Amino acid sequence: MKAAVIVTPGEIAIESVPDPTPGPREVVVRVAGCGICGTDLHIMDGEFAPGYPIVPGHEFAGEVVEVGSAVTEVRAGDQVAVDPSLHCGECYYCKRGRGNLCENWAAIGVSTAGGAAEYALAPVRNCYVLPEGIDPADAALIEPLSCAVRGFDVLQLPEGDRVLVYGAGTMGLLNVALAVRAGAATVDVVDRNPDRLAAALAVGARAAVASADEVDEPHGWDAVIDCTGVVAAIEDGLARVATGGTFLQFGVAAADAVARWSPHRIYREEIRIVGSMAVLNSFDRAAELFADGIVDPALIITDRVPLTNYPDAIARFRAGHGLKVQVRPGSR
Repeated sequence: MKAAVIVTPGEIAIESVPDPTPGPREVVVRVAGCGICGTDLHIMDGEFAPGYPIVPGHEFAGEVVEVGSAVTEVRAGDQVAVDPSLHCGECYYCKRGRGNLCENWAAIGVSTAGGAAEYALAPVRNCYVLPEGIDPADAALIEPLSCAVRGFDVLQLPEGDRVLVYGAGTMGLLNVALAVRAGAATVDVVDRNPDRLAAALAVGARAAVASADEVDEPHGWDAVIDCTGVVAAIEDGLARVATGGTFLQFGVAAADAVARWSPHRIYREEIRIVGSMAVLNSFDRAAELFADGIVDPALIITDRVPLTNYPDAIARFRAGHGLKVQVRPGSR
């Protein structure tokens, strides 16, 4: 089969690799759609992945074409979305129900071959059968949505709060959609890319601006969510949190990034700072929300390209063009 392969950091190629063969509790998925996200850039840049070469792609969905000898939950022909999480289930954090913090953390498309290929291998426990009428390529959005759902589990947003989101990329828009769904009084978005602001308004933002200074909110925002991982945005966002409010670090910053903030202010104003990492018991709820139409895939997925264009797709995503760039291996 054909697959995109990150040969070494900074080098990617389309190669012929062996077709996957399922173990007893595994399935083979013919990939309909595979999204590109910031994690793929980190892998391209030499972070996250434990070794190279690696087939990336942790956001994917498609059709089951082969099942292992002990699989009864799904069958060939089922359309599924795949949770890429590969928690060990045995370490200290897994035993405490915190698999997303697994000491042996691994994921399909990060530590094992992923969905940037014609076919991908997945444990059957990671597969969620899609209801009728859902385009399996569009359903690749369920994985990023499940990350956003986990973020809201941590955020604990009360109904009627004022929310400010930094970043109007895919993750920012999904967080906006969830905030609106959760009953936020207002949701505002900051992004320096003017091409993304209209999408934020379409998802339900009250204001979509280049700077929070453009919004009249004298007491600040009850909840501020960073979806950028950019230190300047993080520092600005922390300064915008209202007294008694919460700051959620959702975006992935570089491992050596350092942000400055006032410990006295955190103490004096009882500001809560929380983080959210990947997926935890949220994929099934994200699948239900997606099926219920929480977001319009046509608004989020702006680029659909064949697998052979994967290197160009990575470059386009890195340059900030469009929103969700998605590879569709079956297309030409």
